[in-house]
Amino acid sequence: MTLVQLRHLISLAETGSFTRSAELICITQPALSRSVQALERELGQPLFDRVGRRSELTPFGREVVQRAKQLVFEADELGASGRLMVAGKAGAIRVGLGSGPGAMLMVPLLKTMATRYPGTRLDIARGDTALLVQNLRDRRLDALVIDARSLVPAPDLRVETLVEMRGAFLCRPDHPLTRWKGTLKFAALRQFPIASTPLSDEVARGLVERYGPQAHPADCVTLRCEEIAALVEVARHSDAVVLTVRAAAPELVELDVRPALALRARFGLVTLAGRAQAPALPLVRGLVEQLMHD
Repeated sequence: MTLVQLRHLISLAETGSFTRSAELICITQPALSRSVQALERELGQPLFDRVGRRSELTPFGREVVQRAKQLVFEADELGASGRLMVAGKAGAIRVGLGSGPGAMLMVPLLKTMATRYPGTRLDIARGDTALLVQNLRDRRLDALVIDARSLVPAPDLRVETLVEMRGAFLCRPDHPLTRWKGTLKFAALRQFPIASTPLSDEVARGLVERYGPQAHPADCVTLRCEEIAALVEVARHSDAVVLTVRAAAPELVELDVRPALALRARFGLVTLAGRAQAPALPLVRGLVEQLMHD
């Protein structure tokens, strides 16, 4: 039994004419007859009686048509729901955001979904990379937007790099370091609290290569948390220097440390390999590409 057969049955029940129904649904009359006969064989009883030139439903046929209409209606509603989800007008998506994406993306993402896609339910989770990946594997999240360098490669994870963003040492505009005379070395930064989110091994290696062992995050970072927004707020009201992507704190001043930092965060969209994509995921991908840039 197929939906096509049920649609043929409903059409014939409404017109009472094989000829008229065949015209309306754009098939030949013999093809319509074969479709209805196949359905009758499967159900084991006739669905129509011939009364002159008309085909009238049998009592069993009336019951089948009533249930067929409900099935076809549900199928049509399911198809419409799928199209709405793809268009971002229905459905749900659960996204995990790392520290950098959380600082730059969370509020704009929430505002965009509220104003442009109010029919789509958005759930945002925050946390460290390990926790977010575990929630993704447990299917409590549909996708992650995180710094791909902090991710341990695994065959069950699909990573799509979306943007790269420049890192920098930042401080408030009237910080003592903004009045520094001569070349600003990393040792000068060590006079003040240094704040950052947990940094990947790759970033730690880059810091040590440029500034020596004293720049290893385990040694130099005195304020560490997952929320860049909180670290930026601390830097705005204290002498703390925050290490983060430049675009995350446009109100802070970038310090011209020598040698130059020259490190970039690589943000990617992470999903489970082999798992069907959430219909609203292209919306999130588009917003990341639109909102996260230097």
